Amino acid sequence: MRSLQRETHLVSRIGWLRAAVLGANDGIVSTASLIVGVAASAAGSSEILIAGVAGLVAGAMSMAAGEYVSVSSQADTEQADLARERRELESQPDAEREELAQLYAKRGVDIALARRVAEKLMQKDALEAHARDELGISEISTARPIVAALTSALTFAVGAMMPLAMVWLAAANQLVLLVSAASLLFLSLLGAIGAKAGGANVLKATIRVTFWGAFAMALTAGIGALVGTAV
Repeated sequence: MRSLQRETHLVSRIGWLRAAVLGANDGIVSTASLIVGVAASAAGSSEILIAGVAGLVAGAMSMAAGEYVSVSSQADTEQADLARERRELESQPDAEREELAQLYAKRGVDIALARRVAEKLMQKDALEAHARDELGISEISTARPIVAALTSALTFAVGAMMPLAMVWLAAANQLVLLVSAASLLFLSLLGAIGAKAGGANVLKATIRVTFWGAFAMALTAGIGALVGTAV
C-alpha cells in the first residue's frame, strides 16, 4: 500500500513572499528613481551617490517600520477576535457549536453530519476550529510583524543596492540611461522570480512590475530635468 505524502501548497509562502517582493521592488524603484531624478538635474557623482545611500537607509527603515505597524495592527485584530471567541465558547458552547455546524451546512454538508463534525472538532480544539472556519485565521495567514518588518527591510536594501552599484560603474553622462536600463532588468528578474516562487504567471508578473517601474523612473527623471533646468 502506498503511503500518503504530505502536500506542499504555495499559499504557505504568501506571508514572507509578499513582504520580500514588496521590499525588493520598492528598493529598486525608489532608489533608481531617486538616482535618475538627481542625475537628471545635472548633479555631480558625489551628490548622486549620497542621495542614493540616504535613500537606501531611509527606505529600508521606512519599510521595516511600515510593515511592523501594519502587520501589528492585523495581529491585534486577530487577537481581539480570538479573545472574543474564547469568551463566547465559555459562556455559550452550544450556540457556538451550532454556529460552526451551520457554517459547514452552508458549504454543502448535510446538517446532521455538519453537527457531528462540529462536535468532534470542538472536542479536539474548539478555539482552533472557530478561528479557522469562522474567523479565517490559520497558521498560514497568522500575522507575524517582526518577520514582515525584517524581510521588507532586508529585501529593500538588497534591491536598492542594485541601481546604487551602477553609480560606481557608469560614467556621469551615461548614468541616467544605464541606471534605468539596469533597474528595469532587475525588476523583470524580480517579477519572474516572485511569480515562479508563488506559482503565478511569469510573463504577466514580469510585464506588470517592469511597466510600473519604468513609469516611476520616467516621471522622476522628468521632474528632475525640469528642476535642474529651472535652477
